[in-house]
Amino acid sequence: MLDLDIVDAHHHLWDLSQPYPWLQEAAGRLQVHGDDTAIRRDYLLADYLADVAPLRLAGAVHVDAGAADALEEARWLQRLADESDVALVIVAGAALHDDGVADRLAALAELPRVRGVRHNLNWHPDPSLTYTDRPDLVTDPAWLRGFARLAPLGLSFDLQVYPDQLADGARLAAAHPDTPVVLDHAGMPLGRDLDTLRAWRKGLDLLAEQPNTSVKICGLGMTDHHWTVGSLRPLVLEAIEAFGVDRAMFASNFPVDSLYSTYTELYAAFETITSGFTTGERTALFAGTARRVYRIEDAAPARRSED
Repeated sequence: MLDLDIVDAHHHLWDLSQPYPWLQEAAGRLQVHGDDTAIRRDYLLADYLADVAPLRLAGAVHVDAGAADALEEARWLQRLADESDVALVIVAGAALHDDGVADRLAALAELPRVRGVRHNLNWHPDPSLTYTDRPDLVTDPAWLRGFARLAPLGLSFDLQVYPDQLADGARLAAAHPDTPVVLDHAGMPLGRDLDTLRAWRKGLDLLAEQPNTSVKICGLGMTDHHWTVGSLRPLVLEAIEAFGVDRAMFASNFPVDSLYSTYTELYAAFETITSGFTTGERTALFAGTARRVYRIEDAAPARRSED
């Protein structure tokens, strides 16, 4: 069993009494992660903590879970954090090109546990693989105006793209050096053939050239539903090599990745793959990088007085 603290840099919770279109009326349309019937149920903090046990959870980063109202989702998560002993921080959803985004970002920034925002940019010509209906959002003037509002509010940006969009992500990060940009799911290479992986690594290197970027190594099961330690190993090591241990972090992507393994099996794979790393390097990958990038120490729960 892993004998290190972990800060899970990417996970989700949801209460389906509130609308989550991709799990409800649009269920099954997005095929990247396969058949998601098993996760079309409430997944609350107690469920997450049961999955994490017996690992030593020192902090967690909740990333927007596709709620119809992302601001209300963030407010719900803030309430959960206020009532919990978990050092939970929030990456909220925000459509940066929408009218009224300035007010929504300001409202998000007022929530003490919000650290950043995500606006999924994954675009693919196959409708079953695309998260957005536009391939050009990252260059849209209205979207860029929204993005420019992040740094003054102290917000980071979670960048979720496919490999052929990584060059756009690198240009975005270069143009906004004061905004931390965190690559989700290691850039999501859809294939495992040599040409696909070479293009993916080239994109990683372009993004990693920008010092304000980092990478989350997670969600690899979404594009490798029957993964093994052997199939994960090259992707994990390539991502770490591109960014370095001080800009790379492990995460679970639960409950989505519960479709492919248990939580402990996933982290056991990360442990095995990094068995040759030093203790300091592994401490950074499993907790230190995420703790710094997402300011986890600022989310330490207040000590409650005894009744």
